[in-house]
Amino acid sequence: MRVIGIDGCRKGWIGIVAGDGGVEALFSPRVADVVAGAGEVAAIAIDIPIGLPDRGVRQADRAARERLGRLASSVFLTPVRAALAAEPYREATAVAVRLTGSGISQQAYRLREKIFEVEEWLPTSPAPVWEVHPEISFAVANGAPLACSKHTWAGGQERRQILARQGLVLDGPLLPAGRHAGPDDVLDAAIAAWSARRLAAGTGQSLPARPEEMTPGGRPMAIWA
Repeated sequence: MRVIGIDGCRKGWIGIVAGDGGVEALFSPRVADVVAGAGEVAAIAIDIPIGLPDRGVRQADRAARERLGRLASSVFLTPVRAALAAEPYREATAVAVRLTGSGISQQAYRLREKIFEVEEWLPTSPAPVWEVHPEISFAVANGAPLACSKHTWAGGQERRQILARQGLVLDGPLLPAGRHAGPDDVLDAAIAAWSARRLAAGTGQSLPARPEEMTPGGRPMAIWA
């Protein structure tokens, strides 16, 4: 079974393809090109919000924060659609306060282009696409939330060991594409591939257990692992 996990990085998107032949890395400024470069895959798992609320906070984000404990801050609350569509950031914050009672982080606002890019690409995807969050996937793979941030040396080593136990060894062949991404981006894309493999096999799980419905004609909102 061949699958791909994708994570956003500063210059675009990094993808980790997992199959019978091991793992390989792909990079492109556009998510569609990363997927196209992977060839035929059974599932795509991507670390980006899929489904924007009109008001309030997504149940998926709340559930993920509760699951992660001390690493809860790694899950940012997905902004409402109107706030992400607003310009500049000052106006986006005002819209968010009006619709949710709180502002929008600059980190979340900086992701707006990638969120809208994925939203536009989804109808053309050649395989099922699932929203994942790396820390949730690592927690499921580990059997418990991790103790250290991925930005620490210890946290990075812990995540590499978890991936290796799952048959995802990150080594030399990843170097060409890896030049465009940070170490944490590659780790996140790899654990997304692990989740994609589970989801393709029908053994994945969602937060919340019953995905929240979006607006009519949309997709259910959930974080999968």
